[in-house]
Amino acid sequence: MTLVLLPGMLCDAAFWRAQIEAFGDTQVIGFGTRDDFDAMAERVLAEAPARFALAGHSMGGRVALEVMRRAPERVARLALVATDYRGHPDDASYAAEEARRSAILGRIAAAGMRGFAQGWAAQVIARENMEDAVLVSDVVEMMARHAPEVAAAQTLAGLKRRDQSDVLASVACPTLIVAGAEDALRPVAVHRAMAERVRHSDLVVVEGAAHMVAMERPAATISAMRNWLAH
Repeated sequence: MTLVLLPGMLCDAAFWRAQIEAFGDTQVIGFGTRDDFDAMAERVLAEAPARFALAGHSMGGRVALEVMRRAPERVARLALVATDYRGHPDDASYAAEEARRSAILGRIAAAGMRGFAQGWAAQVIARENMEDAVLVSDVVEMMARHAPEVAAAQTLAGLKRRDQSDVLASVACPTLIVAGAEDALRPVAVHRAMAERVRHSDLVVVEGAAHMVAMERPAATISAMRNWLAH
């Protein structure tokens, strides 16, 4: 069965490189300048096989849940990696996040994609892994490959998101939830809350990793995914 892999914001197939090599029958689906998760989910459903295993990282995890909202019968297994499910609890929260996301776009406008990525790397990679020059370079180069227009679209998609608690409660297929132990953007507590809402789910917390968990600790991520695929 094909494993469909969905990248996170400003990520691409490089995020899943180790998993692609390990599992072989994989398909990475990106999102271009689509600026809402509905349109992203429709692209996945248009390009994926009739039935498939689905794994999404960060923004891609949000898209995976929208795929589940639309066509759960097509997804044999679901993996949510370093992601979230919550919406905006109130207008003040929405405004605060809008300001944070506007600040990100401001940094991109001022420093360019590469300059932004060089600064952002420390926010998404565990502190101990920042000493790994190859890893840091891979993350920076991956982000720098994206145009500012892609960053703007994906930022808007994140801002417009809906709460997905209802989707989590409806998931019936074997589900893997992976968190980086040091992920400040998507903390372990959020993943525990997701695991509590999903029947037949397994939570794996990967030590020594932050938000880029599949790149930071590829062997541990592959091991968790191998067990999930064999479920």
